[in-house]
Amino acid sequence: MNEGLPSAVKKDDVSKLYAAVLADVMDRMDIWDHTMRYDIRPLDPKMKVFGPARTVLAVEVYRVPEELYKLEIQAVDSLKPGDVMVVTQNGATCCSFWGELLSNAAVGRGANGIVIDGLTRDVQGILESGFPVFCRGTSPADSRGRLDVIDVDVPIKCGDVMVNSGDYIFGDADGVVVIPKYALEEVLRKAIEKVEQESTMREELRAGISVAEAFRRHGIL
Repeated sequence: MNEGLPSAVKKDDVSKLYAAVLADVMDRMDIWDHTMRYDIRPLDPKMKVFGPARTVLAVEVYRVPEELYKLEIQAVDSLKPGDVMVVTQNGATCCSFWGELLSNAAVGRGANGIVIDGLTRDVQGILESGFPVFCRGTSPADSRGRLDVIDVDVPIKCGDVMVNSGDYIFGDADGVVVIPKYALEEVLRKAIEKVEQESTMREELRAGISVAEAFRRHGIL
């Protein structure tokens, strides 16, 4: 989950990060509206996802299109190693966008995961594939004749957050944050520093110092 990192950032350091510390750092950098809505969750709390976004815009439809799954297939086949597909269904909960076969296809492309402002299915098969899927829920209903992709690599609003292809996505058990591409290196650097501070503070708190004293020393909470 570390492809495409700035040269100044070490892979091992990124593996120590979590969504909350990234959200804190962006707050302090006055980068707001970075956290997706609370109900976009990993299928398994142990799942983590990190990588550059590839955006997909899907809408509800009411007939089977002539070229079934055309842009959805193109979007999956165009995934590059490290990519995270980010999908908006524009609020539609009529069916699932994703499933086991597409998860395995994404694994084959080297993608790092998918974030869907909508639903998925084939949960057991996805868990067996090991592919990180973050979504709002599940439905056995297929997207055929219910949902269709109308554009890819365009600005979308996913989980109430604007996402552009090339922005970075980080998700874990707490939820999903979006890191603007232009701020990636600074956000990661400051988040790594904060993780180190929190580790020191954690040890001090467990040793018995007061929260007030720990906050005075480190200025974080």
